[in-house]
Amino acid sequence: MLGPVILAASRSDRMRRLISAAPVTRQVVDRFIPGETVDDVVPIVTDLTAKGLDLTLDVVGEDITTPAQATAARDAYLRLLERLGDLGLGERAEVSVKLSMFGQSLPDGPETAHRNVRRVVEAADAIGTTVTLDAEDHTTLDSMFAIHTDLRRDFPKTGCVIQAYLFRTETDARRLAASGSRVRLVKGAYKEPAEVAYQQKHEIDKAYVRILRTLMDGDCYPMIGSHDPRLISIAQELAHRAHRKPDEYEFQMLYGIRSDEHLRLAAEGHRMRVYTAYGTDWYGYFMRRLAEKPANLRFFLRSVVGRG
Repeated sequence: MLGPVILAASRSDRMRRLISAAPVTRQVVDRFIPGETVDDVVPIVTDLTAKGLDLTLDVVGEDITTPAQATAARDAYLRLLERLGDLGLGERAEVSVKLSMFGQSLPDGPETAHRNVRRVVEAADAIGTTVTLDAEDHTTLDSMFAIHTDLRRDFPKTGCVIQAYLFRTETDARRLAASGSRVRLVKGAYKEPAEVAYQQKHEIDKAYVRILRTLMDGDCYPMIGSHDPRLISIAQELAHRAHRKPDEYEFQMLYGIRSDEHLRLAAEGHRMRVYTAYGTDWYGYFMRRLAEKPANLRFFLRSVVGRG
């Protein structure tokens, strides 16, 4: 399977240098990451919202090694939220954050990340939107969930992400479903060992459906993060069985992937949110998108061959 190989490459400095230097890479990256600055992404936000889509915005980056980098990441989100507020888009665009960007792995990392992300959550609340805490590798999750629980005391709409391939996630889902949280369910996009995660696609898919049923039957707000047509159909059926109204759950897909499906779901009356990333530190995000789906890798390789 190529997925684990690509995920390993996402952590390799040598591969980062090689791929980043390839002339074709930037042109392919643009499919998934439409810009490097707030000014680049604002036209995307206005275009997609005009089409009836909502967004969640991610300033890409990870592996922060200094407090100054963590502060810079926080400030990048604050600038984004200020711009969204000025444009009156607070109700249509939320933000997604990785706590690793805010200093989670530094000495006193959880406290540093908590302090930085709280500033972002406060700014989001001020313009009428909210924040979702992205899940990362399994070693960071206890810290992420603790910060999420604390933030929800003052900002109850703060969301979090859970990953179907982890064995622990069914237990996490039951807790979050009972608490009334906003919860994005994804399959998972990090290289995890067999001791903590399912390795086979069919096992992950089965876990995804079990967890999604828990969320739909609970008191939470499920956010279905998937491009899989079968899982989307199952999600619609589970929502129907749980007697959920269209504003009581939503679908989420990545910018640049199945864009026609974004519009189809929105036209059918579903809330459809497009996960849109931007920024200069795009390598890790880009490699995980290639690993998630063979079609993404084929797209990249065709582009390399076609321009080689």
